[in-house]
Amino acid sequence: MAQAAIRDRDEAAAAIDRAHLTRMTFGEAALERELLELFDRQAELLIARIAQSDPATVAALAHTLKGSAVGVGASEVAAAAAAIEQAPTTERRAVLAAAVARARAEIAVILR
Repeated sequence: MAQAAIRDRDEAAAAIDRAHLTRMTFGEAALERELLELFDRQAELLIARIAQSDPATVAALAHTLKGSAVGVGASEVAAAAAAIEQAPTTERRAVLAAAVARARAEIAVILR
């Protein structure tokens, strides 16, 4: 029972929902790796552009990032990107950047 609680807590804290990713890729490990690598590169580029763009462009970039995040199971990134779509404030940009950093750090561990 205690092990299940620990596992549930760890999965809730994960930046990438591995079960979701496995469902999306039908369990194909090579496809999981490819999607994570693509998301990692895209997130890096989009965060840099979001930091320098006007509000209308930020909303469009956030929408793109949200879709990609949903696909790989990065729900925290998706939620932060959705918030920016509605109101691209400086605070929300920082929240998104932090969520992306957590996801990218977890991806680095997964891809080792």
